[in-house]
Amino acid sequence: MIKLYKNGVYLVNGSEIIEDQPKADLQIQAETGLSKVTKEDAKQGTIAYGILKDHNCSKDIHKLQIKFDKLTSHDITFVGIIQTARASGLEKFPMPYVLTNCHNSLCAVGGTINEDDHMFGLSCAKKYGGIYVPPHQAVIHQFAREMLAAGGAMILGSDSHTRYGALGTMAMGEGGPELVKQLLNRTYDILMPEVVGVYLTGAPRKGVGPQDIALAIIKAVFANGYVKNKVMEFVGDGIKNLSVDYRIGIDVMTTETTCLSSIWQTDQAVKEFYEIHKRPEDYKELQPDRVTYYDGMVYVNLSEIKPMIAMPFHPSNVYTIDELNANLYDILDEVEKKALISLDHTKVTYTLKDKVRNGRLYVEQGTIAGCAGGGFENICDAVDILDGKYIGSDEFSLSIYPASQPVFMELVNNGAVAKLMETGATIRTAFCGPCFGAGDVPANKGLSIRHTTRNFPNREGSKITNGQIASVALMDARSIAATAANQGYLTSAEDIDVTFKKPSYYFDSKIYENRVYNGIGKADPSTELKFGPGIVDWPAMSKLSEDMILKVVSVIYDPVTTTDELIPSGETSSYRSNPLALAEFTLSRKDPAYVDRAKAIQMAEKARIAGEKITSANEELRLVYDTIAGQFAIDPEKTQIGSTIYAVKPGDGSAREQAASCQKVLGGFANIAKEYATKRYRSNLINWGMLPFLYNGELPFENGDYLFIKDIKKAVADKHSEIKVYVVNKGMKEFTLTLGDLTDDERKIILSGCLINYYRDRM
Repeated sequence: MIKLYKNGVYLVNGSEIIEDQPKADLQIQAETGLSKVTKEDAKQGTIAYGILKDHNCSKDIHKLQIKFDKLTSHDITFVGIIQTARASGLEKFPMPYVLTNCHNSLCAVGGTINEDDHMFGLSCAKKYGGIYVPPHQAVIHQFAREMLAAGGAMILGSDSHTRYGALGTMAMGEGGPELVKQLLNRTYDILMPEVVGVYLTGAPRKGVGPQDIALAIIKAVFANGYVKNKVMEFVGDGIKNLSVDYRIGIDVMTTETTCLSSIWQTDQAVKEFYEIHKRPEDYKELQPDRVTYYDGMVYVNLSEIKPMIAMPFHPSNVYTIDELNANLYDILDEVEKKALISLDHTKVTYTLKDKVRNGRLYVEQGTIAGCAGGGFENICDAVDILDGKYIGSDEFSLSIYPASQPVFMELVNNGAVAKLMETGATIRTAFCGPCFGAGDVPANKGLSIRHTTRNFPNREGSKITNGQIASVALMDARSIAATAANQGYLTSAEDIDVTFKKPSYYFDSKIYENRVYNGIGKADPSTELKFGPGIVDWPAMSKLSEDMILKVVSVIYDPVTTTDELIPSGETSSYRSNPLALAEFTLSRKDPAYVDRAKAIQMAEKARIAGEKITSANEELRLVYDTIAGQFAIDPEKTQIGSTIYAVKPGDGSAREQAASCQKVLGGFANIAKEYATKRYRSNLINWGMLPFLYNGELPFENGDYLFIKDIKKAVADKHSEIKVYVVNKGMKEFTLTLGDLTDDERKIILSGCLINYYRDRM
């Protein structure tokens, strides 16, 4: 079904895979007639290399400085980004920047603050020259597909699922500060990434959808880190057997592999996509060179993949639906054991065995939504499966969210909406809520099957710290529809007799022309920004001091810690424009005591900055100072006091910068980790002036211990590879941390205390 090559591979003529091994060059010469092929030359044959080279501003192709063509954000990220950019000297948007409103669309929590954010965004589009997409018009990624993507282009978005590779656009999802850099005419600085080929062959079986293919790939590559921080390049003879909608559905889920970005070879089908969307000039043919080298290869036989299900609580926890139904209790037992990793700090009793009715798994809810599920073809195929059936009047419900108003309009025009409504399903407007816990929250202990992007704990909106728990399993729209046709009993789409009609799609651009504000090239500096009471400036942040005292305020031993666990989604999203209010939710569903612990040590730092003598009022810190003074001279005026957390592998999931910034707002100066799950989370730490420490081994400290770092400022400035740290509580026990690779600018940002300070200093 899926094979991972142990070594790099050469792809010859776009079809023959030759593994990198002795005499591979002779085999290539025999196939091509070329006299000499070097690995370095062949690496330049990837589609990814060409796009990155075209966007690189540095003289060193191995150390990229990327300028993107376009930027995009949604309404729980653009306020903070623009506020940061304004504080750093923003005058106008230097490139097309699209502000969509698809996350806090409901305006249902926190009074006026959601709509206040929207009006702030509209005023920014007018003042700085951007595009504003009002609520309910389109989810961020669908608008980008329809209106922004272009062959050979690069787009940076402040959402982790910024993926438009199937359209020939290399897109990346990053935390807000990386967009700020672009808005200030700076660059995105990374080492040239490795490129892993994804060779698709064969054709999908009837009833198998893009989510099934994506989940199978995620299962194969997530745990082993096969594509982590690399570019996935999709090639192969199987691509021609996939519609563009189908390719998009696979592509958007590449984020869950932890890859950096994705790109696909393009063809006539992609050309027709651009023609349908009235942008034929944006098509570009993209193919790998005659001899191309990939740093790895994921070989996928599409015809062997069956309908899949990702059980709670991760997209990589994947089984075939047939396998689950045949081994129900055994697999549910495995799922419950894995769930304990995420739920061990709670008092919630978790089981899915109570969902078994008459030997079959019963689910209470189905949802097809967002950038992954809400596409035209997914919904049309679901309609064909449900045509003439009904979902029943028991607990099971089904909701459908078309990804944009143009998609919704065409579903109305071709009768699909009427057919869905006849089944008992409900149709909603374009909204990302079901993907991050702000829409269709199931009942306590409910199980929801969703064609969305993630199924982390609380992604469905429950609150385990309040005794509420629900679960999401990821499935393709077709099997969700099959389950709905059986009124909630888990069913594979392969088990349904159906004829897929595959209606044509017609794109009506007037919907956007009549409603979306396009201010590109029309910046009006005289426009006054509209601030609601929930929009609060970032607090002042200090520069890095000579020495540092850190108190460990949380230790997390889970194999992976998601950004949802660092700062929950759901209703907390309403406070994304207020750094102080949002910070109150930090780690609230993973370590509820964290905020009070962090605030307690932050009080000492505030007192130190104010020039107060903190040791006389803080017995704990007096002992810390006394212990340090027994070995080093310590000057309180030059020694910051802050907090840190340890997690084995933090940062999987969303690009949200708040997973880092909330810690900084509460006085966090560092993270310590065995490794970071994603490049974007580590970048968020750096951009907020936090030290991204690495430590591999048995921890020498415990929660509540104090750490002392002598000459930390000098170590960062002088590029020390190792940094000595002392566990104060254990008699100044010494151990060593590392910082990993840091660019010169990243070091300066950390020294400045945060990105805002860095740019303000440069001005």
